[in-house]
Amino acid sequence: MSIIAVSQLVKRYGDLAAVDGISFEVAPGELFGFLGPNGAGKTTTIHLLCTLLTPTSGRASLAGYDCVREPHRVREAIGLLFQDTTLDHDLTAWENLVFHAALYNLDRATARDRIARMLDLVGLADRQRDLVRKFSGGMKRRLEIARGLLHYPKVLFLDEPTIGLDPQSRHHLWGFLHTLRKQREMTLFMTTHYMEEAEQCDRIAVIDHGRIIALGTPGELKRLVKGEMIYLTTADNARAVPAIREVFGLDAREEGGRLYLEVDEGEAFIPLLIRRLPVAVLSVSLHKPTLNEVFLHLTGRAIRAEEADALDVAREAVRARRRRDV
Repeated sequence: MSIIAVSQLVKRYGDLAAVDGISFEVAPGELFGFLGPNGAGKTTTIHLLCTLLTPTSGRASLAGYDCVREPHRVREAIGLLFQDTTLDHDLTAWENLVFHAALYNLDRATARDRIARMLDLVGLADRQRDLVRKFSGGMKRRLEIARGLLHYPKVLFLDEPTIGLDPQSRHHLWGFLHTLRKQREMTLFMTTHYMEEAEQCDRIAVIDHGRIIALGTPGELKRLVKGEMIYLTTADNARAVPAIREVFGLDAREEGGRLYLEVDEGEAFIPLLIRRLPVAVLSVSLHKPTLNEVFLHLTGRAIRAEEADALDVAREAVRARRRRDV
């Protein structure tokens, strides 16, 4: 039985579809990833599953509970790590967790025991009396995970868990998440636009413009890209594209000033390309398929940590209108 089941889920903001008819399932204990650029619908999907938003149409259930009809039961079954920190920086680590335990109606003895366990689990037991404002970004993330685990959730949602962290903190946080998964046998649902993080997932849903365009293991997704990718820059890309089509019968596309094309045997093809192309080749490189190539293959563009697009503007407009109506 699936721990998460989603069927034709839709969330609209006016004429814009943030989530556009997606369907998928997540197995218990799975590390499931949503891969896509900012504005693709990743965070909106998490908010729908966590009952923070109501879908326009479609259905979603978590741990057997309907996300619309049984929101309180769903909330009891989940933990959530937001993109932006929601800790109280004027409280200590211990006080932050005490406040959260009260929200889940944990009695004092249970709360005290679990807080001690969670702080030890995330390696912050020796800093429990320190104000959170003194913590590094990585320490804050670990404290937020401890907070999300206090009520022993069945699913932990991680929305861009390492955003804003330096590489060392990201590495340490991932080591902790893998340890946590083994110890707690917990389902992890993560959104990311970092390829190296997506590689660690059991399965990945690639989402773009609110739609799931591919779903599978990292290996299965890479097999969608047949052959190898060649990236090159030329003295005249505008001339090179039709020349590649005419000489080799291949379609080259441009991304960020570079051309890319898919071939079966890249090492043998590159000398022919340089010799027969009627414009000078300034640089060329060969890449085996990666998840970025998968996204490039499916959408014609690479995943970047780009600024939020018109969809984010529309969402903020809706929020502002709601605030005015209160």
